[in-house]
Amino acid sequence: MFSTIRNRVILIGLLLLACGYLLFPRPTTIRVRGADGAMRDTVVRQVPIKRGLDLQGGMHLALELDQSRQVSSDVARDIELALTVLRKRVDEFGVTEPLVQAEGAERIVVELAGITDPERAMAIVQRSAFLEFRITNETSALEKAIPAMDRALRNLGITSAGVAGQPRPTAVQELLGGADTARADSAGRDSARRDSARPDSTPADSVPVTGGVLAGLIEASGAMPGEYLVRETAFPRVDSLLRLPEVRRALPRGVELRWAADEVSVGVESFRYLYALEDRPIITGASLVDAQAQLDPLTNAPTVNFELDRAGGRKFGEETGRHIQDYMAIILDGEVQGRPPVIEDRIGRSGRITLGGRSIEEARDLALTLKAGALPIPLKIVERRQVGASLGEDAIRSGIIAGIIGALFVVVVIVAYYRLAGLLAIVALLMYIVLTLSGLAAFGATLTLPGLAGLVLSIGIAVDGNVLIFERIREELAAGKSVRLAVDEGFRHAMSAIIDSNVTTALTALFLFQFGTGPVQGFAVTLIIGIAASLVTAVFVTRTFFMIWLDRRPAMSTLSI
Repeated sequence: MFSTIRNRVILIGLLLLACGYLLFPRPTTIRVRGADGAMRDTVVRQVPIKRGLDLQGGMHLALELDQSRQVSSDVARDIELALTVLRKRVDEFGVTEPLVQAEGAERIVVELAGITDPERAMAIVQRSAFLEFRITNETSALEKAIPAMDRALRNLGITSAGVAGQPRPTAVQELLGGADTARADSAGRDSARRDSARPDSTPADSVPVTGGVLAGLIEASGAMPGEYLVRETAFPRVDSLLRLPEVRRALPRGVELRWAADEVSVGVESFRYLYALEDRPIITGASLVDAQAQLDPLTNAPTVNFELDRAGGRKFGEETGRHIQDYMAIILDGEVQGRPPVIEDRIGRSGRITLGGRSIEEARDLALTLKAGALPIPLKIVERRQVGASLGEDAIRSGIIAGIIGALFVVVVIVAYYRLAGLLAIVALLMYIVLTLSGLAAFGATLTLPGLAGLVLSIGIAVDGNVLIFERIREELAAGKSVRLAVDEGFRHAMSAIIDSNVTTALTALFLFQFGTGPVQGFAVTLIIGIAASLVTAVFVTRTFFMIWLDRRPAMSTLSI
């Protein structure tokens, strides 16, 4: 099929067209920070070759187990699960060719190239994303337990100095706009109970808890069972007191306390909701199979629509069917998201999380982390490095200069030593560079700084096959054979040596790729693609040039080699 010049030229032309298609700049959307600090999407045209962290800038993170919260006995298994979850998150995040790998027994390294919003990336990587659905407690367990909690605090020497007896309205009264609301009738309370699932609902009653440290800081809202209010200024103190083992033991079994994720502001003061919940979740995020961020068509608020697997949907439906008209808290990473909605009907496999006051980007990030799964262990960032894009541009510029200098040396040596035959090899070398870059684009390989060095190095390796062929042709000419026969014999007898040298180099590159890390793998990938391209150019393209040359001069008696 390729014995004729015409077929060979057609194939070379098709190869060049394919290379042009693969290397043609394509529109790419990137996020850039504007002068006002906001992130915006900008469309630019880029050559579709992925660049590594060292060439385009980005972020390097090292994460370790959070020993203060780590309780698992199988650390190796948790690290493997964490690697799987992080890889899913990073892939969904849309980073090109990320690096997520274990380093040692308790460290994970994450490299994200081209990151323009490092804070968002860190939040996605580090977030636990443990999702739970729990029913609010309806037995007034916290009110009943507060006297015992205060007794435990008094035994520890913690008093209510500066807390009780302050002549100002309760937090609930300030939140509701006055003490008159406390006299709402029972019908109003029932109405508020039904409406509290709405984002704009407000508590309809106030039942202050009096006496003692916690009694002076925690107030029952009365809007729904198990919901309490704490001033934001007192939130850190109350939280620290509730974490004391002596205080936690005073809470009845089957009840757990969880804070709201966000504060609520009234006038100049802020408050934080505290919820008493059942300790047994209805269901967790382990049953979640999909999550998508959307905007509510009625309120325009960002929401996360989720879907459960079949078993999870069945259990969710059974549990919500038993708790109709009860309140269900949606908990993410131990914090209640929004105010618990009332369960008005049985809920199946699909549900929705409303994120009032959040942006659609935060909703997308939440959907991303939920879909990837929860981290099995808490991780903390122990090392963070930011690689600037300017450093990558300098590396590319230096690599291009080195490549040009190296290529010029190769051209001078080859042309000076092999003359006209050397010029044919140089033309084939240009095609080799195009083929190598196209191969990187076709396979989605990432070009790193070591890979760029491998590309420059392989320019010299690319002419190695031509050197073997030319030397063999010179031997055949010295033996008295005709030019055409010497060329044919030179290409045929040099083939075994070319294959041998390239296969051994490819095997070395495969070992580097298998056992090396990121930069070494980048070097190996470029080298492997370069070896394949050099075989094509040395054996096929250069041979085609010789065939065209001999066809135009059939009576040639000497060869400029």
